[in-house]
Amino acid sequence: MLNENDGKSTIKVENLCKEFGKTKVLKDVNFDIVPGEVHALMGENGAGKSTLMNVIFGVHRITSGKIFVDGDEVRISSPTDARKYGMAMIHQEPLTFQNLSILENIFAGNMEHAAVNYRTLEKKGQEIMDSLGIPFDIHRKVMGLSVADMQKIEIANVLASNARVIFMDEPTASLTPHEVNKLLDLIRSLTKQGKSVVYVSHRLNEVMEIADRVTVLRNGSCIGTYQRSDLTENELVRLMIGKSLGEFITKETVPIEEKPYFEVQDISVKGCFSNVSFKVHRGEIFGLAGLVGAGRSEIARGIFGITPVESGKILIDGKEVKIKNPKQAIANKIALLPEDRQGLGLLLEKSIAFNSTFAVPHKITNKWGVVSRKAEQELTSAYAKLLQTKCDSYEQRVNELSGGNQQKVSIAKWLSVEPDILILDEPTRGIDIGAKAEVYKLISQLAREGKCIILISSEQAEIIGLCDNVVVMYEGRMSGTLRREELQEEKVLMAAHNRKG
Repeated sequence: MLNENDGKSTIKVENLCKEFGKTKVLKDVNFDIVPGEVHALMGENGAGKSTLMNVIFGVHRITSGKIFVDGDEVRISSPTDARKYGMAMIHQEPLTFQNLSILENIFAGNMEHAAVNYRTLEKKGQEIMDSLGIPFDIHRKVMGLSVADMQKIEIANVLASNARVIFMDEPTASLTPHEVNKLLDLIRSLTKQGKSVVYVSHRLNEVMEIADRVTVLRNGSCIGTYQRSDLTENELVRLMIGKSLGEFITKETVPIEEKPYFEVQDISVKGCFSNVSFKVHRGEIFGLAGLVGAGRSEIARGIFGITPVESGKILIDGKEVKIKNPKQAIANKIALLPEDRQGLGLLLEKSIAFNSTFAVPHKITNKWGVVSRKAEQELTSAYAKLLQTKCDSYEQRVNELSGGNQQKVSIAKWLSVEPDILILDEPTRGIDIGAKAEVYKLISQLAREGKCIILISSEQAEIIGLCDNVVVMYEGRMSGTLRREELQEEKVLMAAHNRKG
């Protein structure tokens, strides 16, 4: 809830425009932030959310329009200017100094005076660490910490700055559900102190839980600002893309073969999952549901040979196959789109063409092993057109693409092996609503072509809207099996918590 305040905006922008060359990325945007609120910025990739934050924070200079702080018009030409007005930003990728200690990172940029009492800094730094629940020695170096822990240290740096307005760009992208809850609790405590948070996230459930107001951007224009309490999740989606959630999370009715094509019988990997059995037919979308850590991704990696199954059987078209590594899985026409597209799925520094064809060197090389650039470009082009991948050229590096387009390149990589069995592990994680709609359409299209689809998703709407049959996992074991006509959110959640409904 908003704290009591006189309604005066801490920051206000009027008719803000930003152009890069001849491209207008923000068009007459009006936006304001009041003390003690969480103000969410929502929209598809390319809608202008990050650009708006970066303009206010001085990363990009304003093209036209006005910015006010505490009612006075100001010029913000750099992040240094923004910090002077009490602003701070937490980026999606933590910006920490790896070779410095946690304490030094906390106070980096926050020590204005030459004379600093080190013991005072230690005490204040430890207090901030304790408030965030970070258990590390403040004197240890940041190097070697997880992304989530580095993000907490960046948050600690912001707290040390005493900023009044904190911009958060996808702050939960690298966090576990438990860590997300901790961050949301921290945000609530900050707003109780009268601080304001501008929050950008693709995760609708987070926005619906934490935001007081929501401003929706579409194609650089402001659609409107709304009280979050006046919006449902479906209404928010419709404002963002012009369609409701249910309109594009739907499975087409396609023929499903009577005989199962892919089957696992009592497969196990010690410490990961035990005695898992299920069947998948051609044309079927089969779901693996459950809480994070329940064993779903481990099953995918077991089938694909990353951590090979230790007991049980894998059958394809009625015949048992042995899969001890990914090469054998690919030879058996199995492909896995991994949960971590940036860590396992893609080589981010390489080109779109390289990533799209990496899994099928035989398709783009001659008998001497020399890559044919023509063959590489033709294969890349075929899948880029199929998936409607947006890029400048096929030689563009993958790390320059949006999250949605990175995911399309990862999908192209695995479609190039022409799989019969396609395992999709969290295929829409971290991508915007519009890109999700395209992935849903593709999944249905692949099922229509007769492929066996195994879908792992933490989003109930995806499991319920797309799947024909679902196995729910709990602590490495099957806790429920649901047919399409039985798929209801309550039943999936009950099974995910190993409770009988």
